Amino acid sequence: MLRTIDLRGRVLSPAEFLAAVPRADAARDEALAIAARIVDDVARRGEEALREQAETFDRVRGHAIAVPLAHLDEALAELDPGIRAALDEAIRRVRAASAAQVPAPSVTELGPGARVTQRWQPVRRVGLYVPGGKAVYPSSVVMNVVPAQVAGVCEVALASPPQAEFDGRVHPVILAAAKLLGVTEVYAMGGAGAIGAFASGVPSLGLDPVDVVTGPGNNFVASAKRAVAGRVGTDSEAGATEILIVADDTADAALVAADLVSQAEHDEQASAVLVTDAPALADAVRAALEPRVAATRHAERVRAAFGGPQSAVVLVDDIAQATAFSNAYAPEHLELHLADPRPHEYVNAGAVFVGPFTPVSLGDYLAGSNHVLPTGGQARYGSGLSAATFLRPQQVVEYDRAALAAVHESIVTLAEAEALPAHGEAVTARFAD
Repeated sequence: MLRTIDLRGRVLSPAEFLAAVPRADAARDEALAIAARIVDDVARRGEEALREQAETFDRVRGHAIAVPLAHLDEALAELDPGIRAALDEAIRRVRAASAAQVPAPSVTELGPGARVTQRWQPVRRVGLYVPGGKAVYPSSVVMNVVPAQVAGVCEVALASPPQAEFDGRVHPVILAAAKLLGVTEVYAMGGAGAIGAFASGVPSLGLDPVDVVTGPGNNFVASAKRAVAGRVGTDSEAGATEILIVADDTADAALVAADLVSQAEHDEQASAVLVTDAPALADAVRAALEPRVAATRHAERVRAAFGGPQSAVVLVDDIAQATAFSNAYAPEHLELHLADPRPHEYVNAGAVFVGPFTPVSLGDYLAGSNHVLPTGGQARYGSGLSAATFLRPQQVVEYDRAALAAVHESIVTLAEAEALPAHGEAVTARFAD
């Protein structure tokens, strides 16, 4: 089910490591072209485009795109008590971890009367996307909404696909989670169209454009974020999920297999990669996968993910080579099943899960960390969703007359050097008397 990439006996340059990384590039390129067309269609035709997309992709017609408040009330009233307790605990943990992500204001005194204050301002309005195609993700409601609230965002709008089995309503567990968090502006719209609607607004639905769009999804959702970038802020392109496991001969093959399957069940385009210097472990994992895949509910989906170009077993000479490969791959989720894990050496990853008792599933729900993470190698330069996603650093500069006089001559000198004399004259004018 998993192809083999054998890097043993090779000394690879950074470029060669990048070339060796398994990716489904053709699928991503196709998704970008399609998503851009969908986003443009929503910008031009608004609600009409959204309804056509709902009929095509969700098999839904005539539904309430702007979700009535009564639907949220009903969903919370009917929510299973066990699910509510689990969501309450997830909210508590994510809120605590998100609060630690908000920087405190700081003041730098550069001299008498010379002060620069660094403050962090929340954006005013955000659009949060919660997927709802192959699975239901109330956990993504928590992961999106809580950091925005912690950051101090005033207006939170949420979108999730309409469900044919619920007469075009958003899945009731997602609605219940939204209500639990006090979110009342919810839209039954999905995929790239939802991202486009957040970016451009839909007047007939009372949907105003947002300042930032966040949330996970498939490759079409991730590509739609790229299509609207520049009009609105976005988080990382959290597309089809990825798991990379670095394991040595001390790892438990059964646990490695279970974790690979756990992420592959998301989507046929999910990436599952094992990197190891222990061929015997690779063989044991392959043997453990067969019965586990056969027994899982989404076996067909898992087999498709494992059989795609994005999934592989990578054989390396040693853990140093495994580390270099992982940093080139920059996975969304990185698990370390190693006798000596050294997580500080794995600098490119959306989130790092250390040891046999820290599976990605923990991070998906109750670790307190956020599960909206960069995919497609973006962890090399981007980060996962956090309170910081909704904050903008601003500098407030305050100088009095004496402090400006102290740097007057240097400003004039630099302005002349840059052939911008009026810059210097603007300072000199304050001392004309």
